[in-house]
Amino acid sequence: MTDQYAVLGNPVAHSKSPLIHAAFAQQTRQDIRYEKIEVPIEGFAESVDKLISQGYKGVNVTVPFKFEAFQLANQHDTSTKLAEASNTLLFNDDGIIAYNTDGVGLVTDIEINLKKTIHNRRVLMLGAGGAAQGVAASIAEKQPALFVVANRTLDKVLALQEKMHASEAVSLSSMTAASFNDLENQVFDIVINATSTGLNNVALPIPNSVFEEGGLAYDMMYGVETPFMAQAKMNGAIVADGLGMLVEQAAAAFHLWRGIKPSDTQAVIKQMRV
Repeated sequence: MTDQYAVLGNPVAHSKSPLIHAAFAQQTRQDIRYEKIEVPIEGFAESVDKLISQGYKGVNVTVPFKFEAFQLANQHDTSTKLAEASNTLLFNDDGIIAYNTDGVGLVTDIEINLKKTIHNRRVLMLGAGGAAQGVAASIAEKQPALFVVANRTLDKVLALQEKMHASEAVSLSSMTAASFNDLENQVFDIVINATSTGLNNVALPIPNSVFEEGGLAYDMMYGVETPFMAQAKMNGAIVADGLGMLVEQAAAAFHLWRGIKPSDTQAVIKQMRV
């Protein structure tokens, strides 16, 4: 029988996940069916129960259900512990296992696809919400020389810093908290925008000095040039969007479900650009 998977979200019509997983299935010769399902805002748990009863093997989870996915699971991989959010659920005889593949997806895209090393580099991450919390541990574990997380309000960053220091999931939790006002005259090799400002075409109040000539400016948004990306480009940075992260986190989820890792994610990234 063909194994069934899905991405759950609201909204979810825009999702590229079915195309990505279809490409992975073709690469690896896996017999799966993957669809997108829009879940009622108040009906996530019921929808998951229904899919399990229908024999689904797992799901990806997107906004706004990542926190609910973590809470629904009865087992949690260490990748979920810091953010307390999950983007990948595996269903088996033991119940529901929660994973978060966003961090490994981001790091793989930066280091393998974009060929930028995080270890011993100066890294700035903008934002301290769910997207930032989902990747902070993966960045910290690469041991950057400096890891600064900045936000409009310092409270959120301090809360994230405290969670990182207390988390068993982060072996090396050195991180500096900052407000946007603290960034003047600081320079970074890698700047990651984990805020949602690109959705509203809003510029971030960050100084031009944060961008190193020839450094990497990475926006987790994909498909559009955000004001962040435009500012970075004007200041000599190499700009990348989050499409590679999307594909790489999907590859990690595919591996968790099927036990086989897609061998050519870069071909899928190119395919999704069309």
